[in-house]
Parts: sequence; structure tokens; C-alpha cells
Amino acid sequence: MELSLSSSLHSTTPASFYLSTNSTSPPRQNLGLFSAAASNFSSRVLLKFNKSSILRQPRPVIVKSQSSSEITNDNDDHGFVLEDVPHLTSFLPDLPPYPNPLKYSQAYAIVKNTFVSPEDVVAQQIVVQKGSPRGIHFRRAGPREKVYFKPEQVHACIVTCGGLCPGINTVIREIVCGLHNMYGVDDVLGIQGGYRGFYSQNTIKLTPKLVNDIHKRGGTFLQTSRGGHDTKKIVDNIQDRGINQVYIIGGDGTHKGAAAISKEVEKRGLQVAVVGIPKTIDNDIADCCLIPESPFYLEGQGGLLEYVEQRLKENGHVLIVLAEGAGQEYVSQSAQAVNGTDASGNRLLLDVGLWLTQEVKDHFTNVRKMEINLKYIDPTYMIRAIPSNAYDNIYCTLLAQSAVHGTMAGYTGFTVGPVNSRHAYIPINRVTEKTNTVRLTDRMWARLLASTNQPSFLQKCEIVRERADKETMEVIDDMRITSI
Repeated sequence: MELSLSSSLHSTTPASFYLSTNSTSPPRQNLGLFSAAASNFSSRVLLKFNKSSILRQPRPVIVKSQSSSEITNDNDDHGFVLEDVPHLTSFLPDLPPYPNPLKYSQAYAIVKNTFVSPEDVVAQQIVVQKGSPRGIHFRRAGPREKVYFKPEQVHACIVTCGGLCPGINTVIREIVCGLHNMYGVDDVLGIQGGYRGFYSQNTIKLTPKLVNDIHKRGGTFLQTSRGGHDTKKIVDNIQDRGINQVYIIGGDGTHKGAAAISKEVEKRGLQVAVVGIPKTIDNDIADCCLIPESPFYLEGQGGLLEYVEQRLKENGHVLIVLAEGAGQEYVSQSAQAVNGTDASGNRLLLDVGLWLTQEVKDHFTNVRKMEINLKYIDPTYMIRAIPSNAYDNIYCTLLAQSAVHGTMAGYTGFTVGPVNSRHAYIPINRVTEKTNTVRLTDRMWARLLASTNQPSFLQKCEIVRERADKETMEVIDDMRITSI
């Protein structure tokens, strides 16, 4: 029996491994973006490293409405909480509104309800019980009846920061085309090379013609970089250039920078709307998923190596996704710990991929006495920089158009994203205040375990107790179970 191991990388800098036997059974057909990378192997195991997704904890804040026609809170709100986003009129109270040009748009002429009502909100929780508080809500994204920018006075800019992922060029394209086609805005500037491009004078004028086909390309048309954020220099440049709309595409670190820019703009009393647009898109599927919140172990009953061998015998291949940060307690025992952060402020992690590669190789060669052919490939941005698929193009288009509508309506210091399948405006600090962790007692994790049929790795409780959160362990103890 011959086993081969190789790796691939996707949108959040994962390292991936393929492990296979010489079985004739084909690999899964629904591996999404990994299908191209998998074409050279007959049947395999994929181990992928990925940053954990980000969930946010509720932070109940009842905010005042910005006009008499907007959402109000009173004693009869039944626990209704609106996490509102800042508006230019909150620090520029004399800013006049204008009729939305979409009233005269041919594209929107047949739309029954062209504009989003000021009362429209999106609930954070859609499953509630009778008598429970209504909970946290966010403003629904979409065009408003009034705007706070005249199209001919808009001087917009777009910047992309941090790492790459599919869909960035789609967002750039749709911001430019959305501003032009929906609002008649022609002055859009591209800031090249990330945040430092503001004060390095690296710019390019963006037109619908120039960006027409960039969504078919990977990477970012505007180039990118990590770090380089200097709030004062950036806002000085924004002010000097007369820019009044800033579209910032990036992840957590980028959004923290956007929040700082928004605060400085407000401090200076500038009519500048700042919006962040989330960047990371992952399309992953696997036989096994390993994450930092759910510690795993290799040897013995219920261990990873036993599971890998079992799936190889059953299917001739196995696909494993390993999230970035998983397995650090193991690799730190055999390698010097790394302290510090990268240019984006992300904590530097040890390369668990190399360690796990060697562990798998030693197990099947020395313990199981199987002849193996082990390959470890790290293509990095060859995968992250691929073009987005059709589904992601649609998603990115909605993000971009929602950002344009919100900015024209005078909102600032916000990001856009789906909340329960409805796009909403979310305060930037809401998505940067706390890093998300996966709750092992939630149904989401249970569904993954049921889908992959992987072990829960809860047998060795001493490992779990060191790493799992307290609430999770209390639930596990109460239920007296060994798997979720």
C-alpha cells in the first residue's frame, strides 16, 4: 500500500496535505476550490490550515435614533436593542440631505419598494421563545430615500489591505460600477499597495471601463500589503486630496485601521464617510476538521492516526482541514516557541504542518510498516490569489453595493455583511472587539462532526480541560458523554 501526502493553500493562508492509497476509488467531487489542486492524485487526505472564523458576542447598546423618522426606543420596546452605526450628521448636524438619484434610475424604475425604510432592521437572533426579549438588531443595508452627497461632489477612494483571497477584485469592480451606474459618481481613486499607499502617493484613477473584467482575475487589482497604517498620515492625505468617501477592503486588522481612520475623521469634523468591507472567503469541505478550540491527539483509540487509517481502508482517501492555531501545544514541544506578531498584528504561530507531516510519516512507516510516498507542498498564494467563483461574485457584489448605498446615505464607521441571510450595517468596533471562538456545544460543531464522522477527541479529558472553555467542559461533565 502506498500513501502520498501533499499540501495546498487557500484563502486564509492554509497549508494542506493530501494522503492517499493507490486505491482506484476517486476523491470527492465536491471539494470546491481544491478540485484543481487534487487532480494530480488518485485518492488522498487533505490537511488544511485555516484561521478560525469570527463570531461576535452580543454587546447590548441602545442608541438614539438620528432623526424623528428613524427607529425609536421607549419603555415598551420589549427588549429591542439597536446596535446602530455612526452617521455624518452626528458630528455635522447641519449637513443637508438630497433626494436619492435612484429615483430616476432606469434600473430601479420598476422596483416596487426602491428604498429601505428607516424602520427596517435585521435581528441578530431569529430563534426566540415566547416572552423573551427581542434582542439585538442591526440596520438593514440598502438604498435610502435621502443621501448626503451630491454625485458630482463625491471624491471616493478604494484600498485593499492585508492578505489575498478570492473576490477582492469583484468588490473593487462593483464599488466603481455601483457608484457610477446607480449614483452618477465618476471620481473614484484607487490607492495602491495597502494603507501605506495613501502617503506614498501610489494611486490610479478607476473607471468602469478600466475595472470591467478584473473580477475574472485573482489577487487584487490595487495591490496590497500588511501593516503601514499611520492614522494621521492617512487622514492628512484624505483631507489634502479632498476625498470624502473611503472604501477599505480587508480583514480584522484592516478593520481596526478603518475604525481609527473613522474616529480621526470625526475628530477633525470632516465630511468623510468610512466603510470597511470584509474580505476573507473560504470554500472548504473535508473528512476531518481540526480546530484550536477542540484539541486533538494522535495516538491510541479515538486518535487522529487511527481515524486516518480507518478512512483510508474504507475509502482509499481522506481529506483533513487543520485550522491555523490547532496543535500548537504539540509542535511547541519539539520546536522553539515564536513570540511576536506579523505586520498586521497577527500572532505568529509555529508551523504545525511540518510537524504533523513527520508524525504521519513516522506512524505509517515505522509503526504500521506501510510503504509510503509523502509529499508536502505549500503553494501559498497560488491558491489564495485565484479568481472567485460565481457564487462568491454574487456575494461580493452585494457587499460592494450595500457599502455604496450606506456611504451615500451618510453612514460611516461601519462594515457590511449578512446577518441571518439579510445584509446589514454593523459598527466596525463590533467586528474587531473580540476574536471569535467556536463553541463545541453548539449545533454547528455537532453538524460538522456528524457530517465528517470524525472523532470528537474528548476521550483524553486532560488535554481537553486545558484547552476547552469552562462552559463547554461543564456541559460535557453534566452529560457524561465522550463525543458531541
